[in-house]
Amino acid sequence: MNQIIRNFAGTILSIILSLLFMLGMAAGVSAAPKSTQAPRDAAQYEAWLADQVRHKLVMLPWYSLFDNLEYRVDGTKVTLSGQVSQPFLKDDAASAVKKIEGVTAVDNQIEILPLSPNDNRIRRQELRAIYSFPSLQRYGIARVPSIHIIVRNGNVTLEGVVANEADKNVAYIRADGVPGVFSVTNNLRVEKKS
Repeated sequence: MNQIIRNFAGTILSIILSLLFMLGMAAGVSAAPKSTQAPRDAAQYEAWLADQVRHKLVMLPWYSLFDNLEYRVDGTKVTLSGQVSQPFLKDDAASAVKKIEGVTAVDNQIEILPLSPNDNRIRRQELRAIYSFPSLQRYGIARVPSIHIIVRNGNVTLEGVVANEADKNVAYIRADGVPGVFSVTNNLRVEKKS
């Protein structure tokens, strides 16, 4: 009987988290860049291009909290890096960036994470452990949540940005408590207050 109640509670929690995630996607702030036309000034162009690349990557339809996409802009060349859990996302990211006005080259160094049922199980459990905790729920509301959970062969890396050191530490503790995880690397950055 206790097992049935635990399974039911787990199912309800999964449904609630899914609904919160979908609400965040529907109500999320548009990630539209400020201007869609490239400036002519070289210094302003790099800043504009970085904003455009970020926008294109965030708007990829299958980009999720289980992926980590990073980029570097050098003049008109863009270098993509990070990790993706779905192989097609690597090509989608490069294709989207190549279409930006003025981009002459894209160096695609994105790593495709190994496909593994065990890693998928860990991803789901990490999602529940992190985003069900009250002080961390606010990070799951955006279209692409700000805490990314990267799982490679049972090893977890947390990427992204949090508001304070306490949230960074709580995310680590929650991630480290998931059964079957070999190690947790906490690369979360604390948001700089201006």
